[in-house]
Amino acid sequence: MIIKNAYAKINIGLRILRKRPDGYHDLETVFHRVNVKDELKFEEAKLVTVNSSHPHLPNERYNLCARAAMLYKRHFGVKKGVSISLKKNIPIGAGLGGGSADAAATLLAINELWNQNYSAEELLPLAATLGSDIPFFLKNESAYATGRGEELLYFKLDIPYWIVVVYPNVHVSTPWAYSQLKVNSEKLKVGLNNILLQHINEPKSWSQTIQNDFEENVFAHHPFIAEVKLNLIESGAVFAQMSGSGSSVYGMFYEEETAKRVVEEMKVNFPVFLTPPNFHPEN
Repeated sequence: MIIKNAYAKINIGLRILRKRPDGYHDLETVFHRVNVKDELKFEEAKLVTVNSSHPHLPNERYNLCARAAMLYKRHFGVKKGVSISLKKNIPIGAGLGGGSADAAATLLAINELWNQNYSAEELLPLAATLGSDIPFFLKNESAYATGRGEELLYFKLDIPYWIVVVYPNVHVSTPWAYSQLKVNSEKLKVGLNNILLQHINEPKSWSQTIQNDFEENVFAHHPFIAEVKLNLIESGAVFAQMSGSGSSVYGMFYEEETAKRVVEEMKVNFPVFLTPPNFHPEN
């Protein structure tokens, strides 16, 4: 048996630059993991099966973990199967990449379980076939992402603040969110990764340069999500933003006491997750 933890991510900044001929969008973002994880167990079996703790996850035909395993089997000519048990803690449809994290964990786990020993670089094309942000989850560092999200520059990002992530119990359709976009035709002169590193001690300044292009339309359609962001700021967050196309919102706080107070206040109504400063995931 192999056990994997699949950690969620937030987007720090998300700029949509243009629509591509293939229907995807060129974007610019920083992926950074936070302290909420799905737990997966893998055992060798005759067939590929998925048993999930969440009643609303797709069945084997559409489940990302199963699709990852079947794609791996076809690509590398493996005849074995795998039984996957998934304990779901990351909210579904929250903009936190839970399904993508699970798919990447599956590729890494079966690579080990089936004694194939392919590198993360060799698994990357499979991950990109399954979804644009799945390649990021093959490694544990933060990453500056461009292209449709699969062109990755990994870098060490130690965020010295408490991060509170709130899921407002609102589902935002990603296709709808993309259909509403007005693209930014001009790329930032300085990459988001460099902005973060250069101004790591000035998080309030990030609001001037680090934007999420989905916020305007999502907030207009779902004003309650905007209220959650405003609540975080009014509660003392030095930087707050929606993650991905929503609906989760996160805030960064200087003080542990303040962050924990916000968690206690908001968890009465929402799933809320707290990430300590300088957090790095463990498998």
